[in-house]
Amino acid sequence: MAPGIRGRSARSVHLHSLYRGGTVSDDDQDDPKRGERIAKWLARAGVASRRDAEKMIAEGRVKLGGKVVETPATFITPGDHVTVDGKQVAAPERTRLFRYHKPDGLVTTHRDPEGRATVFERLPAGLPRLVSVGRLDITSEGLLLLTNDGELARKLELPSNGWLRRYRVRVHGRVDEQALAGLVRGITIDGVVYGPIEAGLDARQGTNSWLTVSIKEGKNREVRRVMAHLGLDVTRLIRTAYGPFQLGALPRGAVEEVNAKVLRDQLGLDAPKRLREVAQTVVTEEAPPEGPRRAPRARNASMGSRRPVHGRAGRKPRET
Repeated sequence: MAPGIRGRSARSVHLHSLYRGGTVSDDDQDDPKRGERIAKWLARAGVASRRDAEKMIAEGRVKLGGKVVETPATFITPGDHVTVDGKQVAAPERTRLFRYHKPDGLVTTHRDPEGRATVFERLPAGLPRLVSVGRLDITSEGLLLLTNDGELARKLELPSNGWLRRYRVRVHGRVDEQALAGLVRGITIDGVVYGPIEAGLDARQGTNSWLTVSIKEGKNREVRRVMAHLGLDVTRLIRTAYGPFQLGALPRGAVEEVNAKVLRDQLGLDAPKRLREVAQTVVTEEAPPEGPRRAPRARNASMGSRRPVHGRAGRKPRET
């Protein structure tokens, strides 16, 4: 486990009923008498996603009561002593979700084998250990959701949620608006099937244009590959929304915690009273990244959050 595991003092809320009317698979069900599966427990503790937690177990990095855990089906009960890479993991804390304005030039990973700067190295001090909901590649910017609960991250990433990921895209080349409109029927590129894509032209500036693109699946480098197929070179890619969560006016490099009311209203999360006590404010409408764009969207009062936390040592994050 990467450095920085911090103590947990409160139990995380369960996410079985995260989506109203949803069902729970057999793999997700815990035995009340035996406890909770360790891979799921590690995910809720913010150590990693459940899939990565299962990899850690397969690599022999997880111990329970001093003994190496051999299967992710091992059960955890309150008071059990769990370590990862020799460091104790405390019980999961309350579920928290953050909006982060990722600058370009950062890799969305905890450790990069090539030594490049990572998102998690640049986060302000004082935050719990976090995992990302999906990823943005190194040259992409904009909204990245972060959470201390790997189970929540896993559920928010599912394409079956039907949540739109919306982007502001600057492209170089001749834009064929008819070809853009045709993306709503989906497209297959080099054997990869991409679902319906909503794309429209916002403005032209010589050989450069600004587009608004919305996708539901979020496959690897989907927007860049589809634009390249249309003969367009993406020179800037900014995610402005992930489902109901908006980038808004959040400065580059800043973090804001999503308040408890939004977790309940948008996710159907049955939050305990201590979550409902989090302060609630209003996020202003989206600010255009640069150049002309469509008229600003109406203010979204449900996206309340606290004052943004900027980069290290209180310095203003660098502009990209």
